[in-house]
Amino acid sequence: MLCSHLRPSLPRLLSLRLLGTAASRTIAVKQPELLSATLAFEDSGAFRVKSLGELLRALGVFRLCSFPVLVNNCGKLMSVARTLLGRRGFSLLLRPTVYAQFVAGENESEISQSMEKMSSLGLRPMLAVPIEEDLGESTGEKRYDDNMEAMLECVRMSHSNAWCKDPMMQLKITALLSPELCVKLTTLIAQQPYDLDLLIRAMDGEMVTFPGLDEKEAAHFLCGLKRLNKISEASVNKVRVLVDAEYTYMNPALSLVTMAMMKKFNKDSAWIWNTYQCYLKESRSLLLEALRLSKNQGFCLGIKLVRGAYMDKERKLAEKDGRADPIHKSWNDTNDSYNGSLDVMLEVISQKPDGYRIIVATHNEESVRRAAKRMEELGIDKDGGSVCFGQLLGMCDHVSLTLAKEGYTVYKSVPYGSVDDTLPYLVRRAQENRTVLQGIRKERDLLRQELNRRMRRSLTGGR
Repeated sequence: MLCSHLRPSLPRLLSLRLLGTAASRTIAVKQPELLSATLAFEDSGAFRVKSLGELLRALGVFRLCSFPVLVNNCGKLMSVARTLLGRRGFSLLLRPTVYAQFVAGENESEISQSMEKMSSLGLRPMLAVPIEEDLGESTGEKRYDDNMEAMLECVRMSHSNAWCKDPMMQLKITALLSPELCVKLTTLIAQQPYDLDLLIRAMDGEMVTFPGLDEKEAAHFLCGLKRLNKISEASVNKVRVLVDAEYTYMNPALSLVTMAMMKKFNKDSAWIWNTYQCYLKESRSLLLEALRLSKNQGFCLGIKLVRGAYMDKERKLAEKDGRADPIHKSWNDTNDSYNGSLDVMLEVISQKPDGYRIIVATHNEESVRRAAKRMEELGIDKDGGSVCFGQLLGMCDHVSLTLAKEGYTVYKSVPYGSVDDTLPYLVRRAQENRTVLQGIRKERDLLRQELNRRMRRSLTGGR
């Protein structure tokens, strides 16, 4: 197998734990020396590819997002607006504004138009079915089966349309497996870890016994694993599936399932990926454990590296339960964690690019520049496939478009569906990413610069 060995030794990787503590902070002080002059992200010319309508829409939506009271209460406000305007009126209001900014469309024809425009700009789509559940929202096997069909359709669309090479999609396990079971599994495996082969046997349809689960729970787990297996079989050698991390009270179960999928399907390349949230204090140790496991079990490893989006809820839950805060104390500590984990992965990829892949999923310009500079130093190809960048559709376009122009591989996370289907997703993402939404001043300034340039050009007759 391509991933049967890892040239950097495990002790070498473990020594990299120092990154993210004092060693990483020393690097951070030297950061200006690492930055690439070509990636300043100060050029409003990146927006010249946008139409006037797209400029005005982005400015309007970003202006609304700059008000904390609107973002924090967007769910309630949208509910009131829907009641007052009715379903049709509410859709007419949202479709040309917030929906058009952050959602690709409702049907395949609309999605294709958005994706073709994105492709023409050198960007690649990473489709996201806006389906997920939290505790208390479980809806039964029929709904989970319907969710599976929606994800299989996402695989089909991603593969059959010529939007880009090496297509990706996102998947939330809680759309296919109840959050309550994931929480129980997290508790169980902390006491008695499950073997990955047990889950693989279940995926293959074998009737196995899951220690600690009653008959009903075991039956549901078996159904969930079969759903995940069906999606994985449909996507392998076609579409890379990036599994999202969620909350700490269920993440160990999600990672267990994802690692089993990796062991089964990532034999020659990383088709199933896992997500690591660097705002968590344990993120580095989890990443190093994944590297150790992939080496020992002989499978390829795909990593989606994010800072994380559930900070407020995680802290409130930890305080309520009397647990230690799982989140890093400061923004700088989270940055050190992210950049240190990024360095670990780039070092590994430079030694074995066929066996390890990463998407640098961030809107943070410093981390993007750091990744680009480190790629250059380690001799990692910009478009070799082992390292790519990712941002959300409708946001951070000045970074995405500049990276694409410089020859890097860039994906945009692209939700799709009707207004009704995507509204809960948009509300959750807005509330989880409100610090990002409220901090898009630079992008607004660059949009204004481009708008002013066009106005001046119009007034001077194009001179």
